Amino acid sequence: MKIGTPSDSSIPVGSTASPQAPKAGESASSTANAAAAKSTQSAGVAVTVSTLARTLEAASASEAADVDTAKVDAVRTAIQQGTYVVNPEAIADKLLANAQEMLNRTRN
Repeated sequence: MKIGTPSDSSIPVGSTASPQAPKAGESASSTANAAAAKSTQSAGVAVTVSTLARTLEAASASEAADVDTAKVDAVRTAIQQGTYVVNPEAIADKLLANAQEMLNRTRN
């Protein structure tokens, strides 16, 4: 696969084609996308989104976030109150561990 050459068919976002009735095998969402593209006037730059990009976006949107909201709220409150304490040793240890992991990946 060459870089810069899309391996799948991409759909232009800023299309000036008129919306048509869905053809056999065509979904209503693709027809809606075409209608939305027509209603949005582009600034002269054609933008395309590959099928792979749309698939990745849909997959990431469907996954549940692994965020501990209670912990985020506690840290946010501590920062606002000025009581949050930074542990520089823990940060340094994590940075070194991440650097070591990256080096090991490039060597293998």
